[in-house]
Amino acid sequence: MQKSSINLGEIQLIGLKARTNLANEINPLTSKIMQLVGQYFQEKIYLNIPNRQHKNVETPNRTFCAYTEYAGDYTADYTFFVGEEVTSLESIPDSLSGLKIPAQHYTKFTTEPGPMPASVINAWQKIWLMSDNDLGGKRNYHTDFEIYDERAMNPLNTILDVYIGLQP
Repeated sequence: MQKSSINLGEIQLIGLKARTNLANEINPLTSKIMQLVGQYFQEKIYLNIPNRQHKNVETPNRTFCAYTEYAGDYTADYTFFVGEEVTSLESIPDSLSGLKIPAQHYTKFTTEPGPMPASVINAWQKIWLMSDNDLGGKRNYHTDFEIYDERAMNPLNTILDVYIGLQP
């Protein structure tokens, strides 16, 4: 994986969310993430998102998968969120939720091309094993996220970016 350091301003998202944890996600019978992502794309939820930052109405242009509201480290409960970046959190439909990611410093990892979901699973497994020094700092466990853009259109050859929030 390629690694870089980056500061990002506040990001606003609208989409779907579910509360889960690592133990649930390891078991396909209790996994909520795959179910939520499937619903997002099968029901074309992105078409119902107001104030989309990227306005191509026919397809999702940049899908964010965020991990937030951590109850501890990556093994504890957290909220998973799938959606798109928006210019405003006004007028959120009742069936959707909003998420405001504060400005923060990140280490950005870009994966090598690979099949989904193995590509994202392998990235996270490597990140979990990294020391603070390898990460470029201590994780803040506020919000981490993945971005799926045009490089992720082929599920057999996906490239994605994973952003890990760090303490100042």
